[in-house]
Formats: sequence, C-alpha cells, structure tokens
Amino acid sequence: MRVAVYGAGAIGGHVAARLAKGGATVSLIGRGAHLAAIQRDGLTVHAFDGTHHSRPAASDNPADLGPQDAVIVTVKAPALSSVAAGIGPLLGPDTPVAFVMNGIPWWYFARHGGPLDDTRLLELDPGDALRQAVGIERTIGGCVFSATAVIAPGVVRAEPGVLRLCLGEIDGAITPRVQALAAVLEAGGFPTPVSADIRADIWSKLVANLGSNPPCVLARRGIRDTLADPVLKAAALACAREALAIAAALGRPQPEALAEKAAGLTIAHKPSLLQDLELGRPMEIDGILATPLKLARLVGVATPTLDLLVALIQQSARAAGLYGEVA
Repeated sequence: MRVAVYGAGAIGGHVAARLAKGGATVSLIGRGAHLAAIQRDGLTVHAFDGTHHSRPAASDNPADLGPQDAVIVTVKAPALSSVAAGIGPLLGPDTPVAFVMNGIPWWYFARHGGPLDDTRLLELDPGDALRQAVGIERTIGGCVFSATAVIAPGVVRAEPGVLRLCLGEIDGAITPRVQALAAVLEAGGFPTPVSADIRADIWSKLVANLGSNPPCVLARRGIRDTLADPVLKAAALACAREALAIAAALGRPQPEALAEKAAGLTIAHKPSLLQDLELGRPMEIDGILATPLKLARLVGVATPTLDLLVALIQQSARAAGLYGEVA
C-alpha cells in the first residue's frame, strides 16, 4: 500500500513511522531542516515501544512522489492552503485523503444533516480550495491522540500515554478503504479504531484541547505546571465544560468526566499551540479555538471563559506576527 503523509512534523513523522512498520510504502511531504535530515539520514521516532527508524521517500514537491493509494494530511491548519495547491499529483482516480488534524476540520458540516448541513467554514478552507482540490468524496475524517514533538531535525519523540488514531467516513459508513488504512497503522503499533461517528471523536479530543490549550498558551508553561495553579485549573475546567456544552448542542454530547480529566492532566507536555508560539510558527488558532466559538454562536451556547481567553491568545499571536486579522 502506497501511502503519502502530507506534513512531516511531529504527528506526521510518528504516523509515517507506524505506516512503515506496518508494511506500507511511505512517502513524506515536508520542508526545511526536518525534511533535509529525513532525506539524508531517514526518520527516527523514539516511542514507548522502542525506537523506530525508517527511510521514507521525502520531498517538498508532491510531483516527485506520484499517485498514492491513500494520503494522510497531518499539517497544521494554516498550511491547508498549500495542501490544496499541491496535493494533485498524489491523487489517482480513487485515492482517499484522510485529514488527521487538531480542532474542527474544514469538512465538518459536509454530509452532517440537519439545518447546518453543508455549512461552509471558509476560515478553514478559504475559497473552498480543499473542497475543489480534494473533494468530499475522497475525504476521510481523522483524529489523533498522541503527545509528540520534533526534538531534532529528523527525530520525533512520542511521549508515553494515550495513543490512538481514529479514522472514519464523514457520513458514518464503515468502508473497505478506511479499514485498509487502519489495518496498516494497527500493524505498525498505532491503535486505529474505525469510527462510525468521527465528529464525536473529534469533540472528545477537542474538549481536552479547549481545556488545556488556552491556559497553557497564556501561562507559557506545560500542562502539568500550568494546571498546578488552582486558579488556572479552575479556568481549564470552565473552558472544558463550555466545550462540552457546544458539543452537546451540535448533537455530539460527551461525558462530564472529560472536562474533569482535561483539568486534571499531569503530563509535562506542551500543547501544540504553545509549541508554535515558542518556535515562532503560525498558530492554528482558527481550528482549535476560534471556529469552536463560531459554532457556539451558531447553536446559541454561551462561552464566557473561552471568549476571554481566546481573545487574549489572538491578541498575543497577532502581536507576535503568528496570526492574521480576523475577518
């Protein structure tokens, strides 16, 4: 099975390593020093079950890699426009594309049903570029639970803890193409359940992200150190409970225990938004923070704590030149 991973960062690197271990012929699309190191020395992932080394084909030009049996997109949201512009050479007549990303995905309301069916989220897919370049028919939803970081060019660390990658058709069908992709990841040691409701899985992770990311970004400290402060822990709990309310109003209720868990995390890991801020990279504020609040407005859910913390983060990110103006 030929599988391209579009986005050779921490998550993309971990996914690529598991695909290679599972027997896939893996290609990576990346950039910069990380890509150069992979091209020169291969990809190394240090994980709970050992060190995994592979030598995927790697390029910054998808045309170098050719059509694939499947593509997994693991870039951060600000890079999606480049995916729309570049993904064409990877697509054969039936190539599915799984978007394994943080936050609300660009396709969220496609085949959703109800009064919000097919609502466009143009802040995530400006001009419907992905809808046109990839299309809804090819699209598979994804959600990954894995604390990872690039610790040196070509080297990824996957921290111990929850490890799961959920894949699902956006209409809830259980299809051979999703099962085949999941099977390769499972063979590589990455638990990959096939979901009949991928939006529910997305909200399961998003509740945790909305609980931990805002206080950690503002405190500029990892999860354990941030939540050791009882005031910030209370703020994290309030954020997570507001996220639960949004999910429930959208028809994807989550257990209250998720909020308690989000506010009680003790891992030292720095959330992805904080990593981006510290490294001076464009921050994926829209998918993780701003778009959930837009959805809250669509369904009439009040989110006072998130409103305040997200506005502060947007101002900080703009001041650092890492986030564009909100339309």
